[in-house]
Amino acid sequence: MDFLVNIDVDNLASAEAFYTRAFGLTPGRRFAADGVELLGGPAPIYLLVKPSGTSATPQVRDRRDYRQHWTPVHLDWVVDDLDAALDRAVAAGARVEQAPATHAWGRIALLADPFGHGFCLLQFLGRGYDEIADT
Repeated sequence: MDFLVNIDVDNLASAEAFYTRAFGLTPGRRFAADGVELLGGPAPIYLLVKPSGTSATPQVRDRRDYRQHWTPVHLDWVVDDLDAALDRAVAAGARVEQAPATHAWGRIALLADPFGHGFCLLQFLGRGYDEIADT
């Protein structure tokens, strides 16, 4: 089974600039003014233009809001060098929500992209999550 990642944005050019600069992704297919495919990660990422205030379907009461927010589902970017990745993401326009912290499994920093989507940068140390796994 494959999966792909969709990220709603209200400005395609700005989103493409951020994700290509912050994570080294490259544009793939373009879908007119409605979206772009980004390649270079373990799964394709699709940036989809969705205006603020719209909903996914008429049955969904919640509306898209590009203010700062965290959802239960977000992206964790696994990196070899957290400090370098953090510098690159901030230079591309990310906001630091929580400075890097070290845990038994590795290091983590919490950020938000320019569209308010929360994401984490992870650098595994030692055996990574196996350092804390029960089995």
